[in-house]
Amino acid sequence: MNNQKVMNRSLVVVGAILIQLALGNLYAWSVFTSELVEGGWSKAQTQIVFSVGVAVFAIVMVIAGRLMPKYGPRKLTIASGVTLGLGYIIAGLLGAENYVTTLIFVGILGGAGIGMGYVVPIAVGMRWYPDKKGLITGLAVAGFGFGATLWMTLAGKLGSIGGAELIKSIGMSNTFIVLGIIFLIIILIGSLWMVFPAAGWKPAGWNPEESKSAVKAAGSVNYSSSQMLKTNQFYLIVLTYAFGAGAGLLSIGLMKLWPMEAMQSNGISKEVAGAAATLAMAVFFALFNGLGRILWGMISDKIGRKTSIALMMATQGAFVILFQWMAGSQVTLYLLLFSLGSIMAVCFHFFPLLLRTYLEIKTSDKTMVGYF
Repeated sequence: MNNQKVMNRSLVVVGAILIQLALGNLYAWSVFTSELVEGGWSKAQTQIVFSVGVAVFAIVMVIAGRLMPKYGPRKLTIASGVTLGLGYIIAGLLGAENYVTTLIFVGILGGAGIGMGYVVPIAVGMRWYPDKKGLITGLAVAGFGFGATLWMTLAGKLGSIGGAELIKSIGMSNTFIVLGIIFLIIILIGSLWMVFPAAGWKPAGWNPEESKSAVKAAGSVNYSSSQMLKTNQFYLIVLTYAFGAGAGLLSIGLMKLWPMEAMQSNGISKEVAGAAATLAMAVFFALFNGLGRILWGMISDKIGRKTSIALMMATQGAFVILFQWMAGSQVTLYLLLFSLGSIMAVCFHFFPLLLRTYLEIKTSDKTMVGYF
C-alpha cells in the first residue's frame, strides 16, 4: 500500500470549505426577512421558515450519517447539492414571496439538502486528519460560518449590480434562482474530493497506538451505538448541545430584525439601522463565527473537548443574555457580535468529537461510522 498513489489530503480541506460555504446559506436567511416582511409576510412566518429549515437539517443530518457507509460520502454530497440547489431554484420559479412554496422548497427541501451534506466534510476530514481532529473539524465547518458573509454580501445591502442591491435589482425570486444554481455548482465541485482514504491508511509519522494508549489510560471504554444510548453521559451531552445550539440559532434567526427594531427605538433612522444590522450580521457575526470554529478546534486539541465545550457554553450564555441590551447601539452591537460570533454554533461540530472523547465509539459500528 506504500507504493499506492494517495490523494493530497489538503484537497479534502478545499472541498470541505467549498461545500460548507454553500451550506452556510442557512445563516444568511435573515438578509431576506426584512424584505419579506415588507412584501406582506409576518415576522412569525419568516422565523417559521428558518426554524423548519433548522429542524429538517438536524433530522436529516442524523439519517445522512447512517446512509454514508452504504452510499459513500461523494454520492451523499451530490445528493445534497442537487436537493439544496433545486429547492431554491423551484422556490424562485414559483415565486419567493409565496409563503407556502418557500416553506416547502427552502425550509423543508433546502434544510434536507443542508443536512445531507453537513456531516460529510466532517467525517471525511476526520478520516484524513486523525492526527488533528479538532483543527480539521474546525476548518471543515468554518465555511458554514463564512458562507453567511458571502451570501449576505451577494444578496443583501453589501452586494450590488450597477450600484443597487441584488434583491432590488433582479427581485427576490430571481435571487433565489441565482443562489440555487451557485449552491449546486459549488457543492458538486467540492464533492470531487469527498472520499475516504484506503483502509489502513495513516499520516506519515503518526502513531495511532500512542493515542489509543492515552485514551485507555483515561479509563475510557468502547461502546456500540445501542450501548451508548444507555449511558447518562450521552443524554447530558445531548442536553448541552440542545441548549447551546438552541440559544445560538434563536439569536441568529433574529440577528437582523431585532437590532433594527432596537436601534430605531433609540432614535436611529430605519436606513441607518438596516445597514448597521446587515453589517453586524455579515461581517462581525458571520466572519468571526467562521474564524471561531477554527480557533476553538485548535484550542480543543490543546485543552480537551470537555473543558472547551464548558468554556464555550458559559461564555455564550452570558452574551445571549446581554444581547437584548446591546443590540440598540451600533458600537455595542458590533462589540457583542465580534465576541458572540466567535463562539456561537461551534458546538455543532464539537458534538461528535465530544461523544467520541467520552465514549470512544468504535468506527466498526455502522450506525455511527458516518460521523467518525
